[in-house]
Amino acid sequence: MAGGSGVRSAGAPRAGARSVKVVIALGSNLEPESNLIEGVRLLSEAVRLTAASRVYRTPPWGYARQPDFLNAVAAADTELPPLALLDTLLEIEARLSRERTIPNGPRTLDLDLLFYGDRVLDSERLTLPHPRLHERAFVLVPLCDVLPEIRHPRLGKTARELLQAVDRSEIRLADLTLPV
Repeated sequence: MAGGSGVRSAGAPRAGARSVKVVIALGSNLEPESNLIEGVRLLSEAVRLTAASRVYRTPPWGYARQPDFLNAVAAADTELPPLALLDTLLEIEARLSRERTIPNGPRTLDLDLLFYGDRVLDSERLTLPHPRLHERAFVLVPLCDVLPEIRHPRLGKTARELLQAVDRSEIRLADLTLPV
């Protein structure tokens, strides 16, 4: 889906809005190399990407009968409010034909908002920080590449400390570099 029109953010930044550091997880197991690269390109149209982790090959989580995933984490700055950013991430997933047919099933692209600054939020549509990031090595390993000292505002632990509590034995470095 190279070329074409840019990603339209689902909500305009508030007048005088300050930039917020956000962290977004990226994952794919259907044509993962091309979908991650295209996902980063589309993401860069919506936010100012500042860093990306290495890319990791990880076994499926939750639903085992599917191909391995490629996973990464990107840090960015945005003026978009949290729900507008969520809508933008969902729009990017849709542009890459994401279908939600099986929970934790195969996907062209999964974009999860892990952190929005140090904001804590519980709404029907969005929980911040991501409610299961501390359980998932496939998130914590790449997160530690870019922000090992980021502190989880609910748990009070850094990403590096959270990583010590999960099994990362099946996480492997992939032969892909994201264009950030």
